Amino acid sequence: MKKEPMTLFGFTKLETELNDLKKVQRPQIVIEIDIARSHGDLKENAEYHAAREKQTFIETRIAEFTDLISRAQIIDPATYEHQKILFGSTIKLEDLDSGKVTKYTIVGAFESNPDKGFISISSPLAKQLVGKKVGDEVDVTLPNGKVSYEVLEVYFEPIKF
Repeated sequence: MKKEPMTLFGFTKLETELNDLKKVQRPQIVIEIDIARSHGDLKENAEYHAAREKQTFIETRIAEFTDLISRAQIIDPATYEHQKILFGSTIKLEDLDSGKVTKYTIVGAFESNPDKGFISISSPLAKQLVGKKVGDEVDVTLPNGKVSYEVLEVYFEPIKF
């Protein structure tokens, strides 16, 4: 069983979402199915079929989240030095071609949101950056090509989604 690294914040968020799925959304969809079923012929009942699809989606998410929680390895990045890039590090990188500076925080896969600067520890970028220090230049191969970065900063910053 492969452990899934995540922060306590991410784990708490996952538990909250799972709780909502089990205690709010699951009972609500059962009611929606009963109401749709009462409208008659199920073969041509779009409400019923939509509700059943939603129920399947909810049950699938519950199974995924339950599995993820069972494999969670909670890591507190505040407890160690960030002299080099590690899980939980916030980093500032300068694109050596464009001069653009980008800030990322390396988190677990469930917590990742690249649009907000949270990248998964298992992403191609994070895998190539782990272990690098301030001042290091690194050529990373990404799906859209090669990019050269300089590591400007490595530090810990509490995660706020």
